[in-house]
Amino acid sequence: MSTRERDPEFEALLEFLRDERGFDFTGYKRPTLMRRIAKRMQEVGLDGDYAAYREHLARHEDEFARLFDTILINVTSFFRDPAAWEYVAEEIIPRVEEARTPGDPIRAWSTGCSTGEEAYTLAILLAESIGDEEFRQRVKIYATDVDDHALGAGRTATYSPAQLEPVRDDLREKYFEPQNGRYAFRPDLRRSVIFGRHDLVQDPPISRIDLLVSRNTLMYFDTDAQQRILGNFHFALRDDGFLFVGKSEVLVARSPSFAPVDLRRRVFAKVPLAAARDRAVPRPRLEEEPADDETERDEHVRVAGFETSPVAQILVDRAGRLAAANIAARVMFGLGQRDIGVLLQDLELSYRPVELRSRIEQVHSVGHPVTLRDVEWHPGAEVRFLDVTVQPLTTPTGEPIGVAVAFTDVTRYRRLSDALQDSKREVELAYEALQSTNEELETTNEELQSTNEELETTNEELHSTNEELETMNEELHSTNEELETINDELQQRTDELNDANVFLESVLASLSAAVLVVDRDLRVSAWNDAARELWGLRSEEVQGEHLLNLDIGLPLEQLRAPLRSVLAGGEVATLDLAAVNRRGKQVRASLRFAPLAGHNADVRGVIVMMEASDG
Repeated sequence: MSTRERDPEFEALLEFLRDERGFDFTGYKRPTLMRRIAKRMQEVGLDGDYAAYREHLARHEDEFARLFDTILINVTSFFRDPAAWEYVAEEIIPRVEEARTPGDPIRAWSTGCSTGEEAYTLAILLAESIGDEEFRQRVKIYATDVDDHALGAGRTATYSPAQLEPVRDDLREKYFEPQNGRYAFRPDLRRSVIFGRHDLVQDPPISRIDLLVSRNTLMYFDTDAQQRILGNFHFALRDDGFLFVGKSEVLVARSPSFAPVDLRRRVFAKVPLAAARDRAVPRPRLEEEPADDETERDEHVRVAGFETSPVAQILVDRAGRLAAANIAARVMFGLGQRDIGVLLQDLELSYRPVELRSRIEQVHSVGHPVTLRDVEWHPGAEVRFLDVTVQPLTTPTGEPIGVAVAFTDVTRYRRLSDALQDSKREVELAYEALQSTNEELETTNEELQSTNEELETTNEELHSTNEELETMNEELHSTNEELETINDELQQRTDELNDANVFLESVLASLSAAVLVVDRDLRVSAWNDAARELWGLRSEEVQGEHLLNLDIGLPLEQLRAPLRSVLAGGEVATLDLAAVNRRGKQVRASLRFAPLAGHNADVRGVIVMMEASDG
């Protein structure tokens, strides 16, 4: 996407991210960047509206972190592209060691390190090459990224068994220690790996680096940003340093600052700036010119050579008059014999195709030829291009006598040159398009890999959730069976209770004596039909009521003492009282008080049996 085709709302969003959070994404490739941001916008329900998403970011501080996690694709692994790492271990690291004297520090830089796998890969190879003790004393590996969350994971230096699958078994046992189901990089070597936040576009580079690893990082930036970053890489490296990039990053191969060491594995050596300046261009030796005073030269040969020269030439004397014009000049400019001897200023040739008078005066003043390249001339509908050379003419004694003007038609060469330049531009554009497509493909692959990993994680979570649901379903099934069993038991108990109630009601109904039962609070819990017949109150009217509060023809207050005595565990008590039955007739009531025993022989209430006789 060219600058003039860029969406102003999207560019405003990038400027907002830069100003508010210091993340400058303006150097990133627009198609990839727009695709990643669109994914996050879709997740929050603001698909396509950059202005609305900018307001959403301003209102929700936590959204910045989620957006950056989406943009910064952290796809990495140990020994990624094993053949390239094997070449680095066998060819490049030994050359780095040879370039340093014993005891000198070795400095490496892993850019775009993500969660640190490539930085620790480099640490393993260096430790394998120079030994653990030398590594601890001499090596510093700088691991940088713009993603603080990924840097935090790298600092912990712990990885899952799946992440360590690319590491050989012997290297895994030597450099990693088991820790709570994961593996931690050895602490004594971990101190040599320094993690820090670094923006390749904005921040100054780390200096005096022997080996710089930047794999699949440049491909996210546009061409201008890549050129700036490569300039920083050139500054960062020592003159004998090496650059190790990803397989899709081909711009470095065209940079004059780096020479390929192994193009297939993308390893390059720094080209020091002095190398270009020190190149000397040998000057060709000039042949000796023939003597100007050869008076024996045949005049006719000289004139014939001037006339038949394929290059249009004219001679102008010191007085500014046209002294001669060969055939090619006469045909090209339409000159005739009548024009010979005429002042040049009176001829169209003096200002077309180029202004000649000032150039002639310049040649007379400096005494050196003047050449004009690619002069555009329009003799008609066709455009032609000429190289015009104004050469001073002098006598054998050095006295100026005029000038010779040569008009060389370079139209054919100019068109060929333009066609060649157009072809080169087309090839360059095609190459850049191919490079961009390749990098886009690699970026898409990275995104697909990241998405695949997310889907695998989601699938594992769903599988785990499904297992939990199955377990819960089994538990619910078991609970349901228990509830059914309990329900059956309750139903059985209910039936038994109903039978007991029917039995009790039948017993109470069959008694000729009035019977009532009170609980420990003296509230009526049972009242048979004989009691209803005697006192005139139905069972539903007295159920739950305090016995001493009932309105019947019995002096109930006198029942309090025997009731309390029985509830306290006393003997069965009797009482004779004068009363009035429901018909208003005076009767003599005989009351007998017996305890209502519970399961543990405790007194749960009192049974009162009442018989009335005529008083």
